[in-house]
Amino acid sequence: MTVAHFGFTKLVVHDLDRQAGFYGTVFGLTEMARVSAAVNERAIDEIIYQPTATGGATFVLWKWRDRDDAPGDGVILGFQVESADATVAGAIAAGGTIVETPRDQPDYGVRVGFVADPEGNLIEIVQITGAWAAQQPG
Repeated sequence: MTVAHFGFTKLVVHDLDRQAGFYGTVFGLTEMARVSAAVNERAIDEIIYQPTATGGATFVLWKWRDRDDAPGDGVILGFQVESADATVAGAIAAGGTIVETPRDQPDYGVRVGFVADPEGNLIEIVQITGAWAAQQPG
């Protein structure tokens, strides 16, 4: 079996529209499609976002219509950004909370911080710096 590439991440959420506003505002994600369907006869709604880079994976917000709860610790999302500090500030302004202030990790060539979205999902914010930046494609 051959896998062409990693295709998508789906985040199960409680409030689809609120979460869409948060991720669109903070990370500049652009909606590609909204889908209403069923999985094993359970109704779902989802928002599929355009990849942030050519050939990149898509990000999807997923809502079970028959459930009001959503797990808050089942996944850690990671976004590579130009400025960790500015992104964390934007996340807080958009209704997120700070989990860990961005800090430099010079051994790895990154600056990393953590925030939680309005439903408590953990997001790792990574700014490439130093030696690692030279290894990145593009």
